[in-house]
Amino acid sequence: MIKYQEALQRLLLDDPVRMQALYATRALILHDGWIGAGFVRDAMWDHLHRYGQRPISGDVDVVWFGAECANPAHYSDLEEKLRQQAPEFNWSVKNQARMHQRNGNDRYHSTENALLYWPETATDIAARVGDNNVIEIIAPYGLDDLFELRLRPTPPFEHEKLDVFRQRVFAKRWMERYPLLQLIVPT
Repeated sequence: MIKYQEALQRLLLDDPVRMQALYATRALILHDGWIGAGFVRDAMWDHLHRYGQRPISGDVDVVWFGAECANPAHYSDLEEKLRQQAPEFNWSVKNQARMHQRNGNDRYHSTENALLYWPETATDIAARVGDNNVIEIIAPYGLDDLFELRLRPTPPFEHEKLDVFRQRVFAKRWMERYPLLQLIVPT
């Protein structure tokens, strides 16, 4: 995992657009704050498909963990602050301390714990700029699937939520956009 982590850190550091988003998020000083999902996944899959650095498509998913923050209006305020700093991104800010309610899971304990319940192993990865401008990575299922171009559901989506995983694969057109992917679906 160390080799993959260093390669992902280098990839993000060498991408001025993604670094702009990471620094904008860091400026909010969110507790356990990260950018995850397609922000990280697409950067790596674009790289592995030799597409080069492409604009960020879709949302920039900012996730954080604020157990004391129950006011949804606060999320809109955070998104507005991000829009003021970097209006070119479609910001989406979600407090992972509350997402267990929407997802029907037990209470999450941290942002990394919440990522365990995201649908795909290559999507449940997040990054942030830490101390000394070091890119920090969390990946509760590791980085192997991301780097080895495997698209598979996380354990919570392997059985009763498998249709949600399949719908996401279809709706996001990953197999068309990234033809080298290996789709791995439990039988």
